Amino acid sequence: MSAGADAGAGVDDGLAGFDTTIHAPIRLRVCALLDAAGEAEFGLVQKQLGLSASVLSKHVTVLMDAGYVEQRKAVRDTRQRVWLRLTARGRDAYRGHLAALRAIVGPSDPPAAP
Repeated sequence: MSAGADAGAGVDDGLAGFDTTIHAPIRLRVCALLDAAGEAEFGLVQKQLGLSASVLSKHVTVLMDAGYVEQRKAVRDTRQRVWLRLTARGRDAYRGHLAALRAIVGPSDPPAAP
């Protein structure tokens, strides 16, 4: 079960999988980017999302503390670089959160005209 999955437990089956850790807009965007990319350098994530290093670092720390993101450090071009990626747990939590959001908003097709 994900860190925030119990937020709506017992209230509505549409909230199963809803994860308050991921739901914060910046963390949701980080997860979306990492889910699509597989792995991305910290600086690239920062640039793509238009965030300062300190803001991104704070949100990545929350995701790492939840076990959703891991980092890999390596030296490239004589500078230490940090790459981020979703863990298996993070990918499951992110995709579960997306499913919960879809359940909350309902079908994406507009209702048929009478």
